[in-house]
Amino acid sequence: MDFHIQNFGAVGDGKTLNTSAIQSAIDACAEVGGGRVIVSGGSYMTGTIILKSNVDLHIEADGVLYGSPNCDDYPEFAKKHMDYTRGPRHRGAAMIFAEECENISITGKGKIDGHGDAFIEKIPDGTKSWMPYRRINAPTPPRVVLFTGCQNILVENVTITNQPAGWSYWIHDCDHVNFSRVKIIANLDYPNNDGIHVNCSRNVTISDSIISCGDDCIIVRANSRSLKENKVCEKVTVTNCTLTSHSSGIRIGWVNDGTIRNCTFSNIVMTDTTVGIGILLPPKKWASTGDYGCEKTLIENLSFSNIVMDRNYSPPIYIHLYDDEETECEGIRDLYFDNIHSCGLELPYICGRKSTPIKNIYFTNCTFKELNREIYDDGKPHGGVKCRDKDPHAIIFSNTENIVLNNTSFTTQ
Repeated sequence: MDFHIQNFGAVGDGKTLNTSAIQSAIDACAEVGGGRVIVSGGSYMTGTIILKSNVDLHIEADGVLYGSPNCDDYPEFAKKHMDYTRGPRHRGAAMIFAEECENISITGKGKIDGHGDAFIEKIPDGTKSWMPYRRINAPTPPRVVLFTGCQNILVENVTITNQPAGWSYWIHDCDHVNFSRVKIIANLDYPNNDGIHVNCSRNVTISDSIISCGDDCIIVRANSRSLKENKVCEKVTVTNCTLTSHSSGIRIGWVNDGTIRNCTFSNIVMTDTTVGIGILLPPKKWASTGDYGCEKTLIENLSFSNIVMDRNYSPPIYIHLYDDEETECEGIRDLYFDNIHSCGLELPYICGRKSTPIKNIYFTNCTFKELNREIYDDGKPHGGVKCRDKDPHAIIFSNTENIVLNNTSFTTQ
């Protein structure tokens, strides 16, 4: 059964706040056991709307969900399955939210516009920063989509744009999640507008999608701090995607995450990223409270294959376990790189620590080309790290065990 939001009083003029009308359509749909809530024929401004089980939020090609510019329109609902006060930024607010639901979806060829220009400001001239804009922190803007404790999720065809300095999708302790043919088109100069953030979730597939954003495109983490029990992040598959980012194309792990294992990344094109594939466990002081986990990190059995990286501004593969006693790590091991071809400003960097070397890294049929920095660097600010400024032509394998190179080359210009 279809429920058109106009029939519940929604006005698609891009100015009227339609939160109540859209929520009424969702509630009515859920009350009869589910169906489609249809957004079409206009731009509908809204604050937080809450999806419910068996409801498909379907945005037609001529429909736009347009985020309110007012932070007060995004109250905290993440109180049942997760404790938002213990999460990143102590914030669980989102434009589209679902908690402990099943069989939910966002589909259609329409758009979700986060109204991001209302949540950022230009950084004053002379201020040291790697991006020209910064997030307005009082209050912190919402994420666009947050699903926590849900299962059987489908996101298909829809486009997210103009993110409000918040993650596009936060998939938090969910099972059986499928992203297919989605687009995430963010302003590359806006901070913190990550693409798809998969945390403590299982059986997640991201395929045939295009992601372009100022922060990391795809993140896989296991931060259980805001959950009632520790959860692993495993069986994540990413395939047939194109990525562009002023941070990392793919980022895995952070300070004191738990277990991340058994994931594959294949058939991916990255252009104009800072770091291509990053596994970074920095000092705890780098992370704000709630943004670091509560366990010893274990990252193992990850496969990366058939990946092209063009115009990287930092290492195409950057794996760094910092020597900090507060950064707890059981191990990073069993990583497989097959048919990886990179052309950019730097070469791979892998650095463990003496007490916890990074083990069993296999490169097969890979090529890494470092271009002339003077010719290639456009002088614009890009995120990430410049880890080898003193020796830009070095390949760093430090505190590692069993790195295997099979038909793999490293060249410089």
